[in-house]
Amino acid sequence: MAGRTMQAGRCPTDELSLTNCAVVSEKDFQSGQHVNVRTTPNHRYIFTVKTHHTVLPGNIAFSLPQRKWAGLSIGQDVEVGMYSFDKIKQCIGVMTIEIDFLQKKSVDANPYDTDRMAGEFIQQFNNQAFSVTQQLVFSFNDKLFGLVVKDIEAMDPCILKGEQPSGKKQKIEAGLVVGNSQVVFEKADNSSLNLTGKSKTKQDRQSIINPDWNFEKMGIGGLDKEFSDIFRRAFASRVFPPEIVEQMGCKHVKGILLFGPPGCGKTLMARQIGKMLNAREPKVVNGPEILNKYVGESEANIRKLFADAEEEQRRLGANSGLHIIIFDEIDAICKQRGSMAGSTGVHDTVVNQLLSKIDGVEQLNNILVIGMTNRPDLIDDALLRPGRLEVKMEIGLPDEKGRVQILHIHTARMREHSLLALDVEVAELAQETKNFSGAELEGLVRAAQSTAMNRHIKATNKVEVDMERAERLQVTRVDFLTSLENDIKPAFGTNQEDYASYIMNGIIKWGDPVTRVLEDGELLVQQTKNSDRTPLVSVLLEGPPHSGKTALSAKISEDSNFPFIKICSPDKMIGFSETAKCQAIKKIFDDAYKSQLSCVVVDDIERLLDYVPIGPRFSNLVLQALLVLLKKAPPQSRKLLIIGTTSRKDVLQEMEMLDAFSTTIHVPNICTGEHLMEALELLGSFKDNERSIIAQHVKGKKVYLGIKKLLMLIEMSMQMDPEYRVSKFLALLKEEAAVPARRDYD
Repeated sequence: MAGRTMQAGRCPTDELSLTNCAVVSEKDFQSGQHVNVRTTPNHRYIFTVKTHHTVLPGNIAFSLPQRKWAGLSIGQDVEVGMYSFDKIKQCIGVMTIEIDFLQKKSVDANPYDTDRMAGEFIQQFNNQAFSVTQQLVFSFNDKLFGLVVKDIEAMDPCILKGEQPSGKKQKIEAGLVVGNSQVVFEKADNSSLNLTGKSKTKQDRQSIINPDWNFEKMGIGGLDKEFSDIFRRAFASRVFPPEIVEQMGCKHVKGILLFGPPGCGKTLMARQIGKMLNAREPKVVNGPEILNKYVGESEANIRKLFADAEEEQRRLGANSGLHIIIFDEIDAICKQRGSMAGSTGVHDTVVNQLLSKIDGVEQLNNILVIGMTNRPDLIDDALLRPGRLEVKMEIGLPDEKGRVQILHIHTARMREHSLLALDVEVAELAQETKNFSGAELEGLVRAAQSTAMNRHIKATNKVEVDMERAERLQVTRVDFLTSLENDIKPAFGTNQEDYASYIMNGIIKWGDPVTRVLEDGELLVQQTKNSDRTPLVSVLLEGPPHSGKTALSAKISEDSNFPFIKICSPDKMIGFSETAKCQAIKKIFDDAYKSQLSCVVVDDIERLLDYVPIGPRFSNLVLQALLVLLKKAPPQSRKLLIIGTTSRKDVLQEMEMLDAFSTTIHVPNICTGEHLMEALELLGSFKDNERSIIAQHVKGKKVYLGIKKLLMLIEMSMQMDPEYRVSKFLALLKEEAAVPARRDYD
């Protein structure tokens, strides 16, 4: 890329000035790229850049130490071009840095551990450019230190290739800090800084971390925190020299369990961990492949997986390379022992064999077992204890930032070849795709591509591509929105058809009681969203039959705009046994726990409980399950609103279920003639003169009628000839609503 003229500026924030990065507009460069800044024909300086929205295009901002080092002034024109490091020759092996307090008034006599400082330095500045004589500020233990790079030694190319070290040392002027670079801190002259720790560690060992790894290039997005946690637990100890690990008596983590909903990147993450490491090609095994119908063969298959690691550990000991074994669908072979009633016991012996290989009498220290499953509850507990699959990582649904990363990855090729229209905003798509998994986001991009391509196909006698128009092919915002509406729906999202059927006639606000219910519902929605003290909010809408409880609960849930909304309704469980019904209800709640914000409507609770007044009879198993789920708080940082509906508050009171709800809201029937006329006016079925006749009969009188029943009476009378409609309606009304029902909840 040719250089361009840019104007030097001041770093926009103090936090950015500590990153050692030049700051640019995202329209000029992308975060993490390296640039060559030429101030004069003979003077050039290499920086890693970071983007910030306050920097205008055409400007490049520097911190004060950077401006001092490069001799830059504010407003100076500089030539800026892309710079690429040679990953074989320019990875930093050892970098010597002079250190002192940034401000003399900060001086203290506390000792500073250079080993810890080096670890934090590598963490903060991983994959960044450094040059000899470079100046920067480093924050450690809430203190600011001024650093000057004194010397840089390149990493041995043989180590980078996974070969035996050659022993050659090559000085370089500029290089790239990688995960296994070493930093040596030297105290500046006349400094009172008290440094402790080793000055240098041995370099002649095999590098574990591949210096050329980048999550976005590998096609992984939205999993930065998960990768960071896995690295800290599973690989940090492997970066240290074997002798230090032995002195600490430290054992490497041997197993990781990745679990979570389908399509969230478990298999992808496991594959990329292998690429991230300088290790052999991982052995990938689908769980069911291990099983064999012949006695002893399943256990032999497990032993074969570990044979290479055992042989190398016997030969090389602590210097053995890392062997990675990936089990996809590990729950297929590692079920709880003794749980397979009537089986041959093969599953149990496979679990025993795997346990003995990972952490048996002859322990292996050169293996990493990665298991993946959607059902961690099925796996034998012994496999999950420390020393085995001890790092348990939930790979959940990506948040908005994660969805932006994933969509960037899947649209990168189109953007590179100008096939993505300028009106496509990835941030907008990320906002519209709440609760989409990574696989569903990829499916959305594919669906949008197929929609765009379909426009350029002409169907005459044969189907063929219109080549003239195909040259102008672009995937537009409308393509994405069309696919979002028609093609791809999240598995853990809202089923609009589900709750739309409950409010097909809309909400008839016939009086203050209905308005109050909706207002109280809105308050509870806001409480669920905003309160950190009440992550679980549950409300019971109770009232007589046909009063519109289900429609109101569906309306409250729809207006919440929560990314996950599910209705737990008895009509979906007709014919279910008690156990099957409990499992179905539990699954709805388990799915809700996977979303950041969820709403579950538990409709017609007495029907779910199989309650009948004769007997009386009800399902105690379902009752106990509901009591537990209504009180169970969602996982940390997730929030859940539960809306229950019932026509038998008295029954739930006897079952001690009312106390399980945070609050109760009464949904009344239409009780006065005035409310009835208000409902008729809103429904608009009768003409003005017809409503006047009805008003003469009902004004000032008591009625007792549910809104659902009223709709039915109106529709029945509408089937009559116009001249008989009013009389038919009044007759039906007298029959249905003249006398209040036996149970009056008012």
